[in-house]
Amino acid sequence: MKVFVLLLIALLFTSTGSFANNASSASAKPGNKDLHVEELFHGITGTIVIKNLKTDNMYTYNLPRSTQRFTPESSFKVPNALIGLEEHAVEDEYEVKRWDGIVREFDVWNRDHTLASALRNSAIWYYQAMARDIGAERMQSNLNRIGYGNQDISGGIDKFWLNSSLTISAQEQVQFIENLVEETLPFHEQTMKTVKRIMIDNEQDAYTVHGKTGTRLSDMGLGWYIGYVETDKTSWVFATNVDSSGSTAKTITLECLKQLHIL
Repeated sequence: MKVFVLLLIALLFTSTGSFANNASSASAKPGNKDLHVEELFHGITGTIVIKNLKTDNMYTYNLPRSTQRFTPESSFKVPNALIGLEEHAVEDEYEVKRWDGIVREFDVWNRDHTLASALRNSAIWYYQAMARDIGAERMQSNLNRIGYGNQDISGGIDKFWLNSSLTISAQEQVQFIENLVEETLPFHEQTMKTVKRIMIDNEQDAYTVHGKTGTRLSDMGLGWYIGYVETDKTSWVFATNVDSSGSTAKTITLECLKQLHIL
């Protein structure tokens, strides 16, 4: 009996040790690679996740933060555009909404916009109006279908993504964009193709960058840049967030993509 108890204790210690080793080496799994790009962040806290869709290799800087959820801010315009098109809140990327005459933070917002121009210029009012047209019930249903972050729209139909109730991690953003690139989201093919087209940020002979920034305007204390790069060989999905602005997140992302010889 004593021998049996000793064997049982030994097995428990072995199992516990094995679990601890597995947990601590999560980032060392095949296909997961640590990015050593501290110098690109210049002391700003943040994370970046880049995934090669051909090999499934994932490159991550600051793994713990990459799983932490933050409000998406204007990076939410990507799913918002998908849902708006799918639910016919707008018919296409050219549909114009008239400026309501309210002068907002940036001059480029204070004019009429289309779905495409409002995404490029991050005109929040256009996407807020579209969210109200979609309505809470249809918005919630679509967020549930695509599994977007915590799917919490309790902060209000036209502001739940702006420093409010909806949150998502960089890892989850990468998965969402991957599904968009591969057109496996539960939307019509044309809907996904349209949104991918209006996300084009930089088109060169060797690559095309599709991306969207997001900034917490209240304090500039959170910035996102999400999207993907198309090359002749493969697509690379990325998501970056920082305790700064979206323009900072974008600069860091592009520099990191250059270091990896993707751009």
